Parts: sequence; structure tokens; C-alpha cells
Amino acid sequence: MSKVATRFAPSPTGPLHIGGVRTALFNWLFSKNQQGLFHLRIEDTDKERSKDEYKKQIIQSLKWIGIQTDKEEYIQSTKIKKHVEIANKLLDKGFAYKCYCTEQKIEEEKKRAKQKKLPYIYNRKCRDLKDAPKDINPVIRFKSKIEGSSTLNDLVQGKVNIENVTIEDFIILRKDGTPTYNLSAAVDDNEMSITHIIRGDDHKMNTFKQMQIFQNMNWNLPTYVHIPLIHTSEGKKLSKRDKASTLDDYKKIGIMPNALRNYLLRLGWSFQDKEIFTLEESIKHFNIEGIGKSPSKLDMSRILSMNEHYIKNMNENDLYDHLKKFCKIYKDKIDSKEEKIKKSLSFLKNKAKTLEDIYNNAQYILKNNIQISPEDLKILDNLSKKVLNDFLKEYEKLSNLNKESIEKIINNLISNHKTNFKGVGQPLRIALVGSKFGPGIYDIILSLEKNEVIKRLKAIA
Repeated sequence: MSKVATRFAPSPTGPLHIGGVRTALFNWLFSKNQQGLFHLRIEDTDKERSKDEYKKQIIQSLKWIGIQTDKEEYIQSTKIKKHVEIANKLLDKGFAYKCYCTEQKIEEEKKRAKQKKLPYIYNRKCRDLKDAPKDINPVIRFKSKIEGSSTLNDLVQGKVNIENVTIEDFIILRKDGTPTYNLSAAVDDNEMSITHIIRGDDHKMNTFKQMQIFQNMNWNLPTYVHIPLIHTSEGKKLSKRDKASTLDDYKKIGIMPNALRNYLLRLGWSFQDKEIFTLEESIKHFNIEGIGKSPSKLDMSRILSMNEHYIKNMNENDLYDHLKKFCKIYKDKIDSKEEKIKKSLSFLKNKAKTLEDIYNNAQYILKNNIQISPEDLKILDNLSKKVLNDFLKEYEKLSNLNKESIEKIINNLISNHKTNFKGVGQPLRIALVGSKFGPGIYDIILSLEKNEVIKRLKAIA
């Protein structure tokens, strides 16, 4: 038996879609589970829409989420000569034919089919044409089977049957001699010795077309796995127009790569009752049998919950490295405050679902001058300012700064001013952080230098 080989074959026509990331993940995990090979094929034959920036983004995105290819990227546009060669072989063997129907004629037929609310299928007018027009540059169409039916033995969908007459005679070479998707995909899959094709179930019709190419060329047929698509929370097919549809949408709000990978793994796949998987466990346990047949709904709250879990359970040094990279790309550099941020991550991460949350909650550390909203300024009335002033007097006397010494001051203030913890803690938080929301007051005070605490309190009191 040949070595298992899978592939992920995106087109570099836009940012990597979250559904594509899951497809890549399933292919990669299956190949690793089977001690096989995982390939990345860049399908860039659409020269008008394909861009090098998207190719780079795809490669970087896969690396970011932890997916590594086993060989150098397979660039489809460099293999066109082989695609054309196979198209001509199919023509020579009688499995394809030249079609002289004009684009205008085809468009008219498509319009009529639409008016009748019927799917368009080319009428095969040129299939047995004997007298070829001399003034028309033809396309080459594949001669699909007409009689009988075809069966797709899908590892997720089961046996899928289709009447052959519903498979159109699809174009394999355009008028300009360039190959089309179904031809190129089939040829490349054979050239790359792909054994298992795992992709979205919207490709099932393409699979039936590609299977016929394989059969007519006497190539070994891959095993097909069609996974249900990802839907929105409303049950609609997720598209690039939706928010949170691309990998970059998640990276820019500070979703961790391990968290997103874990979420996508569990989106349409299950193993017992297990929810959290290490990378090693993902590879060990992944199997085709665990993939469900129904579409999965993207749940942002679940993604945030998963991300929160990873943030809270990550050691501070590793978490800082992730935060640093995130801020460098999407926010401001935090290198100058590294020591203070690292020192504060033990409590900053407890109130964060994303890296962006940590960054926002750390603003009082990162900025020397805090801004207090007009609404919060109203809270700082004369009584609150008296509390702040009294705290400042006692705080300045402290030689040993710790939670116990600060707690003692706050408890005395609560007693002396006949108030509660909120009556002391809230004005302190506003004065030191700029908001009544934020980390615990003891964490705030201990994370700032003593002179900085004094400076901020004097500015208010």
C-alpha cells in the first residue's frame, strides 16, 4: 500500500478563509496520524485574481496555526504544460472533443435555463460533430458518461450515487489553451500521488468529474472525504463577506493559534467527550470516523471561551511572547515595559478572553498619562478625593510594599469614612487606571512603581 498523502489546495485570490483552515487542519492531522505526507498546492492558474501577497498570507497563516508542509509548495501554474499534455491525450483517446459553440450561444442557453429555473447543462451539440468550422477557435470538452450512474464511495458521506447524464461535458482546455480547474486538479493529484482528498462537500460534483478523468487515464483513484461546510450561527453558509470569516479576523483580535486550532478540530469532529487537545493528542486521536455529516455552526462565544482557557493556563513567559508579537503587528510595541507587563500577566490574564483584552487592561502600565472619562470623573466627588488624599498620606509612609500593608490602609479608610470596599477601591481604580473597571486594586497598586502611584493620586487628590 502506498504511503498516505494529503493536500490542501487553496487559490491565492484572497485571505485564507476559516473553512479553508479547518480543511487544511483535517488533511494535515490525518496525514500525520497515518505517518504520511501533507502537501500544500497553490492553485494560481487564475492569473487575473491570483496575487503573490495572498500566497504568502496562506503560507504564513498555516505556519501560525501550527501546520507544516512536508515538501516545498506545489505551484500549479508551473505545471500547465503537463495539464495541456493530458488534455490532448484525452482528446486523442476519444475521451474529449473540440467544441465550437460560441460564448454568445452558451450564454443564451444559460439564460433560457435560468428562466425555466433549471440547472444549465451543455447540450453536447459538438460531441459528435463531423464538420468542424474553420473560423472558430474551439475549446476542448471532456466527454462525460451519458448512460448509467456513478458511485462515489465517500468516507464521510457514504455511497453517493448520481445519474451520469447530469454531469455535463465540462471544458478542460479554454480557447486560449489554458487548462480549467477540474483538469488541473485531477492531473496534479495524480502527479503528487495523493491518496486521500479531504475537502468541502460543495466539491462533490467536481469529484464526479475528476473521477472520470482518473478512470479514463487508468490512474489510481484517490479516497475521497467530503466534509460538511461551516455555517454561521443563523445556519447560512459562511462566506468571506461575513465578519470573522478569515484567519486574519481572529489574529487581529488576539485569538491564540493553539486555541483556534483546538476549536476548529472540534468543529465537526469529536473524540469521546474530550474538548481540549494538545497538538500531540490531536495527531494521535484524529480519524475520519469522528467527522460528522451535518454542517457545523461557527460559535464566536465558544472560540472566546477556548481562547480564555489557553490564556489562563499558559505560563507568563510564553504568554508574553504571544502578546509581544500580537502588539507588534496590530497595536504598539510593548518592549519598553516588558518587565512590568510580565510581572502583571499573572492577574491581567485572569480578566482576558483575548490578547487584545490583555493589551487594553494593561494600558495603565503602558501609558504614563491616563485619561479619565467625564462619566468616571463624576464619581470622584469631594468625599472620594478625601479618601484618595488620606490613602496617599498613609501610602507615602510605607517602606514595605505588599498586599498586607496596602490592605491595612484600605481597611482603616473603610472604617474611618464609614464606607465599604467599593467606596475606597473605586476612586483608587479610577485615579490609577482611568476607569472604574479593571484589575483588582491590590494588583494595580503593586504593579506600578511607588512614585507613579503617588504621581497619579496627587493629580486627582
